[in-house]
Amino acid sequence: MQVLKFGGTSVGSPERIKEVARLIDDGKPKIVVLSAMSGTTNALVEISNYLYKKNFDAASEKISALEQKYFTVVDELLSTEKYKALGNDLIKGHFGYIRSFVRDMFTMYEEKEILAQGEQISTALMNYYLQESGRHSDLISALNFMRIDKNGEPDDYYIRENINRELRQLGDYYLVITQGFICRNTMGKVDNLQRGGSDYSASIIGAAVDAEEIQIWTDIDGMHTNDPRVVDHTHAIAELSFDEAAELAYFGAKILHPTCVVPAKLANIPVRIKNTLEPSAAGTIIKKDVPKVPIRAIAAKDGITAIKIKSDRMLMAHGFLRKVFEIFETYETSIDMVTTSEVGVSVTIDNTKNLEPILSELRKYGTVEAEGDYVIVCVVGDLSAQVNGIAAVVLTAMKNIPIRMISYGGSNYNISMLVKSEYKKQALQDLSKNIFKEF
Repeated sequence: MQVLKFGGTSVGSPERIKEVARLIDDGKPKIVVLSAMSGTTNALVEISNYLYKKNFDAASEKISALEQKYFTVVDELLSTEKYKALGNDLIKGHFGYIRSFVRDMFTMYEEKEILAQGEQISTALMNYYLQESGRHSDLISALNFMRIDKNGEPDDYYIRENINRELRQLGDYYLVITQGFICRNTMGKVDNLQRGGSDYSASIIGAAVDAEEIQIWTDIDGMHTNDPRVVDHTHAIAELSFDEAAELAYFGAKILHPTCVVPAKLANIPVRIKNTLEPSAAGTIIKKDVPKVPIRAIAAKDGITAIKIKSDRMLMAHGFLRKVFEIFETYETSIDMVTTSEVGVSVTIDNTKNLEPILSELRKYGTVEAEGDYVIVCVVGDLSAQVNGIAAVVLTAMKNIPIRMISYGGSNYNISMLVKSEYKKQALQDLSKNIFKEF
């Protein structure tokens, strides 16, 4: 059994849906996890925003425009009278449901109901196309088995029990279609996996059914040695360890969300990244045991804010760091990098939603400075490999770039450096030019 996930661009048009159908129909047992068609979730968010503001005319106009787009998709995707009628009825049903929210009261839970329509439509349309083409497929709703607990984390026991129950009811199944991203919460209401979306869904499902492999199909042929939008002559990395992949994903490799790796790592299930536009490409395989390589890749995480807390009382002050970190915990704000001295501590964050109250709380303990427009440049590899001089080579490559902070030693898999955004391109290019020829 394999679990395959296809993102919004992979099913973004009738032609792409047909191509995905050809890719998945090879007679081997698999579960296929689909995102909403590209652009749909953004449109549903826009509709929800209009409803929050009680701008019902704008919401209705946006609903009608999106509905018409899907009628066009049905007309181009399906060819027989029977399935065109089924497709059109499907669209009418979902958009009639969305229109039912055009009223005075609109809540967060209703927004999540609306957002869930995109994945439900894309999976139903895929199932109709497969059946019209004479392929045997089954559609199961993620809302029947995917659930999060009170902390927003996957309820692993519930998911395992219920997805396997759903599969047993299908009998001799081999091609199962389901939704990514959407789930239910502990109250039974429609919710979503905010972190990682459909990638996370695929990894959770793979672990729950003891899959032999999880495949993430996207529009690039794997994780690259550097950002191909900025640096020339990058190439897909053949293999990565789970830890290396998580570091790259966390520090800017947008192709994969860091949470996606965790369920697969815990279950020791390989994750393969493939390109729907070039299916024959080998892609990147992520697994437990790979050869140790000092430097695998370089990534950059944008939108970073640096915060410096300076206190003359910090020297020998018991509990100072605990108090600082508790402030960030209170406001549910993760810290990326930390450096300390005897009189201060500097941290970086990428979520500035609660920046002002955080700064206000921190000022109780000293002088506080905050500055945005930074980038974390991260060099990822197996730093435990028996190779001397890795840090020296990395820092020499960065000799022409002002570095605000360095994190080295907190992980065996990365060296992170904080630089102003204006130096991002130069940093990525200089690192690529200098470090790969050394290792």
